[in-house]
Amino acid sequence: MVSWENVTKVFATDLLKSAVVALDDVSFSLREGSMTGYLGANGAGKTTSLKIALGFTAASKGKIRFSPVLGASPKEALARTGFLPERPYFYPHLTGGEFSDYMGALSGVPRTSLTKRRQHLAERLKIDHALNRPLRTYSKGMLQRMGFLVAVQHDPALVILDEPLSGLDPVGRKEFKDMMGEINRQGKTVFFSTHVVSDVEETCDEVVFLRQGKLAFSGGVADLMARHASRRFRVVLAASPDACWDTPTVSSLYHAGVWTLVVEDAYREGLVREAVGAGAGLLGVSPEGASLEEIFYGLQS
Repeated sequence: MVSWENVTKVFATDLLKSAVVALDDVSFSLREGSMTGYLGANGAGKTTSLKIALGFTAASKGKIRFSPVLGASPKEALARTGFLPERPYFYPHLTGGEFSDYMGALSGVPRTSLTKRRQHLAERLKIDHALNRPLRTYSKGMLQRMGFLVAVQHDPALVILDEPLSGLDPVGRKEFKDMMGEINRQGKTVFFSTHVVSDVEETCDEVVFLRQGKLAFSGGVADLMARHASRRFRVVLAASPDACWDTPTVSSLYHAGVWTLVVEDAYREGLVREAVGAGAGLLGVSPEGASLEEIFYGLQS
């Protein structure tokens, strides 16, 4: 859908200070129809890379390549892209409906199509009751929802969201993630940055990690989890609290008639045989994999 090819961005400060390398030879691609999370600590280069793709700033080296699906030129591709910046600006004296009309006109959306789509999105985002109110009366969460509405009301093929869940309460975060999933299931490619790793683990099929301006990982969430899969297994048994196990275990926990034992792979079959031979009930055996958050912080270190 869109590719960053060997993108480098250097910010020159002044003659007395060294230049700042915000992006260092970064290459990755967004697969058409994917929901991709963009992770990295503050200052990793996420926002800079988005601004380069959207034409807000130029790369020092490298290029951005758009798929023909988006358009025959960068201008056409950007016309089919929706963007919600981390700190959007809203005209405070306009109502929500007027702001939507203004942004729709910039996108070339026919008024009849815009009105129908806006009403649907406003109802889904639960701000339809406020479309006639000035934006200066909107709360932080309502403004975030309005920003999302105008980012997708022109029915873009690619949706880029920079920290879209920032500042939302738990209910708002859940509703936002549901909306992102909904437009993704409609065939839209969704690319969003976040600091909350669990948001990516819950919603995305692909992930991109940036670390200090360099690409740390790009690919499927499942592939990343498999790559960092533990060689340990969790064995769950129904047995008495005074049961003893000869098989070496990494950890053991008893609660309400259930033993949860963690063993290295080499001892897994031995523990199962021992437990069954002792009359314990085998409730389950599963690999103990690292969470995406653990993997992320491991890549950052």
